[in-house]
Amino acid sequence: MSNGKGLVSNGLGRVLRNKRYIVWLYLLNVLFAVFGAVAFVNQAGTVLDHSLRADRLLHGFDLAALVEMLMRPEFGPTIASRLPAMLFALLFMFSTALFLPGVLQGYASTYRLPREDFFRSCGRNLWRLIRLLLVAGIVMIPMTVALFSLHGWLEKLAAESTNELLLPEVRLAGLVVIFLVMAAMRIWFDLAQVDVVLSDQRAVRKSLGAAFPHTGRNLGRLLGSYVITTVVAAIVLVAGLWAWVKFVPPANVAGAFFLSQLTLLLLLIPRFWQRGIVVTYYLNNMVEPIAVQQFTPVAIVAPVVNEPVLAPVIPVTPPEATGS
Repeated sequence: MSNGKGLVSNGLGRVLRNKRYIVWLYLLNVLFAVFGAVAFVNQAGTVLDHSLRADRLLHGFDLAALVEMLMRPEFGPTIASRLPAMLFALLFMFSTALFLPGVLQGYASTYRLPREDFFRSCGRNLWRLIRLLLVAGIVMIPMTVALFSLHGWLEKLAAESTNELLLPEVRLAGLVVIFLVMAAMRIWFDLAQVDVVLSDQRAVRKSLGAAFPHTGRNLGRLLGSYVITTVVAAIVLVAGLWAWVKFVPPANVAGAFFLSQLTLLLLLIPRFWQRGIVVTYYLNNMVEPIAVQQFTPVAIVAPVVNEPVLAPVIPVTPPEATGS
């Protein structure tokens, strides 16, 4: 990859060359969603199969009919349908952590990563990424609680002010600051994940230590790239909802399913795009270049061939004739 390209375009190029990762994760998401919704479908069938009110949910969405269905005794406890959905959601999160190392390895490769190398990278880095996610939770959850607590306190002070415009301004500014701070934290841990996988680093603390100064020195570039991908995701979401309301009739279940799944598939692109951005930054800025020694040609000296020295030929003196 050329270092002259920007992070955004370079990261998108890596994603487009490895589109199969997005398709695989989407299919896995659909599979787990189907398994998680089976319990709710069975519970709803016990009520809707024997009630004329099912027409109010089949040809549109009626909130009152939905609440009435959930409150009926024959529907059963809602935990029976919520628990499988939560379990499969957790299983999907675990699967994402499992396959993420292979995705990062594929983005860093200049060739199509073989299937064996993909799964080998997944297995070798699974426990490392789980440890890194635990550290991220320990750091980011208290940070989030502290930021929202501070935001609430500032909103309370703004509400007591006589300036009527102060409260919405403080609320909007506070949410923007919270988003930027959490995005910076996310960039730090994303860079650490890339370092763990591509440098085969067993100690995740070393990867966190290596990623932290790079996050601080280049926060503007990285944060700007993440903001661009977030804006793209927001545009995709708003466009999908607008198309659903504008073009899909309430009774068109197939159309609603197709449009919703297309929107979810497109929403995966910004998510993988951010991974491509951090891989690009890592390869361009965090990998130590290999010192290349300049080749100095050696003068070729023709070998000296020593001609063999012939021994002098000494004539043999004939023996003297002996006298008679």
